[in-house]
Order: sequence, then C-alpha cells, then structure tokens
Amino acid sequence: MKQGWGLSLFVSVLAGLFFVPARASAQQSCESLTSLKIPNVTITSATSINAPPDFEVPSTGGRFGTPAGLKVSVPFCRVVAFSAPTSDSHISFEVWLPVAANWNGKYIGIGNPGFIGSISYAGLTREIARGSATASTDTGHSDVGATNEAPSGWAIGHPEKVADWGYRAVHETTSTAKQLVQAFYGKPAKLSFWSSCHEGGNQALTEAQKYPTDFDGIAAGDPAYYITHLQAVSEYITWVALKNGVKSPGYIPPSKYPVIHRAALDACDALDGVRDGVIEDPTRCHFDPETIRCPGNADSASCLTAPQIATAKLIYAGPKFSDGKQIYPGFDPGSELGWGLMAAGPEPLSISTGFFKSVIFGNPNWDFRTFDVDRDTRTAESKAGAALDSFDPNLKPFKDHGGKLLLYQSWDEAIIPPRSAIDYYESVLAAMGGQNQTHDFFRLFMVPGMGMCPGFGMGNDGTFDAMDVVQKWRETGIAPDKIINTHKVAGVVDKTHPVCAYPQVAAYNGTGDMNDAASFTCKNPKR
Repeated sequence: MKQGWGLSLFVSVLAGLFFVPARASAQQSCESLTSLKIPNVTITSATSINAPPDFEVPSTGGRFGTPAGLKVSVPFCRVVAFSAPTSDSHISFEVWLPVAANWNGKYIGIGNPGFIGSISYAGLTREIARGSATASTDTGHSDVGATNEAPSGWAIGHPEKVADWGYRAVHETTSTAKQLVQAFYGKPAKLSFWSSCHEGGNQALTEAQKYPTDFDGIAAGDPAYYITHLQAVSEYITWVALKNGVKSPGYIPPSKYPVIHRAALDACDALDGVRDGVIEDPTRCHFDPETIRCPGNADSASCLTAPQIATAKLIYAGPKFSDGKQIYPGFDPGSELGWGLMAAGPEPLSISTGFFKSVIFGNPNWDFRTFDVDRDTRTAESKAGAALDSFDPNLKPFKDHGGKLLLYQSWDEAIIPPRSAIDYYESVLAAMGGQNQTHDFFRLFMVPGMGMCPGFGMGNDGTFDAMDVVQKWRETGIAPDKIINTHKVAGVVDKTHPVCAYPQVAAYNGTGDMNDAASFTCKNPKR
C-alpha cells in the first residue's frame, strides 16, 4: 500500500511539473513578431512606426475607403499578415499595436461595409489614437479602390472565399491579433470589443453566435442580418419597382416620395404625444397609402395612382414565400425618403443583384427581371445559407462568457428593413426564456429618425457612440435603459432625444422643450 501510494504521489508530482499553467510570456520586440508561429498564418512584416514624424496611412479610395492624407501621430507596431485556412483562402489583415506605455489594455476589432474587400485604415487610425490594440481585415478578397460594394468575380466559383467573407475572416483576424497582443505585451488584452454597422453589424452577430469568446462587448448596428433573406428582400423591392421599367404605371417617381412621407407623418407623427417630424414607433403606425389616391384616373405630383399604391403596399409588406410565410419584413411608414436606393432606378440595386449574379447563380449576365422571390430565396438558402446566414438565437455561450450585446437599429434605414432587428431579438427571447433571462446581457434599441447607422446616410436625426455604451456596460455591469441621441448643426447641439430599450419607446411628458431628451419618458406602449 505504501509503495503504491508513493508511486501515485510521484506520478502526481511529475504530472504537476509538466502541466503547470503557462505564465504570461515575456514581451517581444515588434520586429521579432515575424517569427511567431500561428497555424495557417503568415506574418509578412512587423515594423515599428515611430511618430512623430507622422505616419501616412495607406489610401484605399472609394466611398467607404480610407481617404488620402490620413496620418497617425503616435508610435505603434504595424503587423501585416494573411491567413489561409483553406487552399482557396487568402485573408489579409493588419494588426496595429500601440507601444506599451500608451496601451489602454483593450483590443478593438474593426468592421467592414458591404462586400468590400479592403482593410479599414481609417478604423485602425481611429483606434490606435485612442490607445487600443486593433485589427482590420479585407475579409478574404481584394477590391481595387474599395468601391465594389457588391460581390463580383471573386465570388464566382469560389465558395471558400464566400465563406471567408461570411464568417471566417473576422475570427481568423481576431484570433491572430490576440496572439500578437500576448506576444508583444507579454499579457492578453483585459477586454475585447467590437462596434460596427450594416455588414459590420452582421459580423458582430456572427461573432456572438459562432465565436462567443472572441469579444467581451459587441455593438451590432443596423445588422445585415440573415444574408440570403436580406438580399432576397432587397432584390424583391428592386424587382417590384423596376421590373417593367421606369415608364411603367406602377413605377413611383422619386419626386413622390416626400408626398408619401408627409402623409405617413400626418397619420402617425403625433402618436408619441408630439409632432416633431419623426415617427417614434412605426409598429403602431397603420398608414394606408390609399389615403393619397389620385381621383379617378388622374395622375398628379401630389397623389398616387392605383398602380403606384399597389407598389407602395408591396414595399411596406415585404416578400413572402408561396405558403404565406414572411421571408423578411418590408419597410415601415416613415422610411419613404430612403426608397430611392432600391426603387428609383433606372438600374437595379447593385448589392442584391450582384449577390444573385455572383454568389447564387455564378452568372454575371443574370437578369433581375427573371427574379422569383420564392424560388430564388430557397436557392440562395440552399447554396449559401450555411456560410452566410447567422440567425442562431442561442446566445447562451456568449452570455456565459460574460459578453454584452448591444443591438441597435435605425427606423429610417434605407437598405435593411428595421423590423428584422426586432425579429432576431424576439427569437433570442423565445429561445432563452424571455426578457428576464436576457436583459442583463442583450438589449435592443430601435432608433427613431435615424437612417443607415449613426452619423451616416439619409434622414439622420442624431448620433451616439455605440462603442462607448457597450464598453461602459461591460466594464460596470450596469445595463443601459436608454441612450441619448444627439443632433448637431455646425457642431452645436440643437436636439437630444432618448432611445429606449425595446419594447419601451419615448413618450412626451406633456410639458417642456420637445427638443430636450428630459421632456420624454421611456414607457411600454400599447401595440
């Protein structure tokens, strides 16, 4: 017995010697990071940038690209690398690491708009100036000039590149960036955050669902959620408006959008107790475009003809499968000023049409007029859904990790029908046991009067710093009940308005300045 006990003790001690948790590694110089061995990753360069003098950031051009002349005035380590998780993958990315004395201990991931394949140097520049370690990827393909918002030749015949764009690129970048952080500073980041909008919002939800330990706090704005169905609704609205050309009876000229918008405001603006040019809660608005029908067979600039009314109703309703099941929500009353992106023509929306041409049918000559929403949505699901659709409502692994998820959606969004955010939020509640099981880590904010992400797009009526909100939530543990949206003119604040945690909405108190957030209270509306 004693001999056996002694042998067991010896084995236990020996095992302990070999399995002692690894201590934090020593700091490495910037240039030595090229020798770091990471599976599937090639580090092509690691360069110390000493600033001043200022480092001029590479320009990518394009509407969403990095403008020329942008400079960084703080010292940092610039790592250029790529990952090849498959034989047809080449995911380029850069990781920027502030010198240790300037590092705030955080890692920040940078999102991408649309299908664009370019590194966001503007995002890297912003975060390095704040003292954060940060990284950005081209999502696995390169677009010259960062102008290609729609998938093109890179997607045809390259399902692995589509998967890289769909979910792998951000995770590969994040995983490598964290290993570089560990090596450069000799310790991991205290916390990791992500805040981005549109496709960046979809990347956010994908990370929370597929890689729940990548980030500690995530702000997902106007997410391009459920890609195959989102592209289907976009193509559907384009098809509804333009299939018979801009001279067809059902085509609504853009000059009539303000007419429809004014009628919607007249019907629903005052539901929150104040007329301020904004529909606070479009879910309570039951505007019917029949109210502005032109008399008889007449047509004028101030009304809609019967065929135009039919088109408007289809845009509001959104597409359905042949069995009546909703594919994706349509747009709500109040969104009319943004319809031009999909419905004005004369050409169809390039993003959704390019998606079906390149990703689904592999045919650059595919004609959008042949679109069948039931058949082609099912085809998209079958061909690309596994790689692109992130709609898993089970966020328990992210919750267990201690993650906080801020989901916000602009009601005046012109590309992504806003109720899709409510659909996802409610699916999570249903899967995880209701609001009591989710309110401590997941909250939705529906933003009235704002279109296409804070500070960008059409019809914006304010902005807020989603990154700041989610960081404070994760660091303090205090969930936000409301966010103050701020509108400025020439840099001067002229209006503030509360955005309430869904399902609450802001209601006017009956007294006070309607341009002051203090004059509103968050309440549960009667829907």
